[in-house]
Amino acid sequence: MHKDHHQRASVLQHVSLNVRRLRLAAGLSQSALAEKSGVSRRMLVAIEAGEKNVSLGTLDRVAEALGLAFSDLVQAPDARDPGRINELAWAGEIPGSRAMLLARAAATREVELWEWRLEPGETYHSECDTEGWSEQIYVFEGCLTVFFGDREQRLECGDFFVFASHVPHGYRNDGPQATRFVRNVVF
Repeated sequence: MHKDHHQRASVLQHVSLNVRRLRLAAGLSQSALAEKSGVSRRMLVAIEAGEKNVSLGTLDRVAEALGLAFSDLVQAPDARDPGRINELAWAGEIPGSRAMLLARAAATREVELWEWRLEPGETYHSECDTEGWSEQIYVFEGCLTVFFGDREQRLECGDFFVFASHVPHGYRNDGPQATRFVRNVVF
């Protein structure tokens, strides 16, 4: 079985379980949710049965009607870390085309998106951010060591990490090649 197909099947199962569970928790029938979201009842029945490849736009409308975030629908129901999603949210017609929802963080004002490059041996030290701020890091080339407080986390290419940034923190490239990563600052 193709890996993307297996991942797509698991996210459909998560969506199926979550939509039903969250709809019932909100005290809504399928018909009421259909009316509130603008998604047909037939589509909702198929989604809850795990039978339907659903568009991201449809999931957005269902999530909004339930007063939730998109990530609440695609995350594994038994996830231990609510900020770490790591689920395939979209698969294209051509094998390899995909969108992974890696993580989420609550934001009260805005999110900054940064692209970083650290050469071998380079270190960056950051000031402490305000309580409630966090950072999301995704490494797409090389490896990166993130240090925060008295802890360190080593990330390889393809890894991601979310941490509260109200403590002294920074980034270090201990590897033999340049490291490139995306950094979201959430506040």
